[in-house]
Amino acid sequence: MFQLGKTIVSEDIIEKDFMCNLSACKGACCIDGDAGAPLEPEEAKILEAIYPKVKPFLRKEGIAAIEAQGVYITSEEGELETPLINGADCAYVIFDKKKVALCAIEEAYNQGEVTWKKPVSCHLYPVRVQDYSEFSAVNYHKWEICDDACTLGKELQIPVYKFVKEALIRKFGEDWYNELEKIANKLQ
Repeated sequence: MFQLGKTIVSEDIIEKDFMCNLSACKGACCIDGDAGAPLEPEEAKILEAIYPKVKPFLRKEGIAAIEAQGVYITSEEGELETPLINGADCAYVIFDKKKVALCAIEEAYNQGEVTWKKPVSCHLYPVRVQDYSEFSAVNYHKWEICDDACTLGKELQIPVYKFVKEALIRKFGEDWYNELEKIANKLQ
C-alpha cells in the first residue's frame, strides 16, 4: 500500500495484470453476485435524468425491475446501487447475439443518446474504491470469474492500472493518474 494524495492504493493494481476477455466470461460480473453496481450520489441523479433515453435499450425484465424498484436502490447498508432482476442480473444488463452481457447505459452512450458512459464503479472494475472520511482506499478485487481476464492481461502484459486508465482519470483526475504512473515506474 502507498499513499497518493487522499488515496491509499494497493500495489496489486500495479503488480497484477488484467484485460477483460468478454468472449470467455460473457460479462459475468454484470450478472453474478448478490448486489447491484455501487453508485455515487450524483450518479443516482444522473440515472434518474437519463433513464428515459436508456429505457429503449433495456430488456423488458430490466424495465420491469427498474419500474418496480426505481432507477437505483439503497441497500441495507445504506449504499446506493443499481437494482437487480430477481436478485441476479443488473437491471441495466442487455445481451448481444452471442449472449455476452453488455450495459444498456453504455450502449445508449455509444449510440450518442446520453453523455454519461456508465457508473464509475463498473468502469473501474476490477478496481474497487472504498471512501472513508479522511481518504479513499483503491484496491484490486480478485474474482474467479475474471481468471481469463488475468490470464489475457498477463499474456499482453497490461497491468490493472493501465487497463482502467480512463476510469481512474475519470474518478481521480489526470494529475493523480500521472503520479500513479510515476510510482508504478519506480516500483517496476
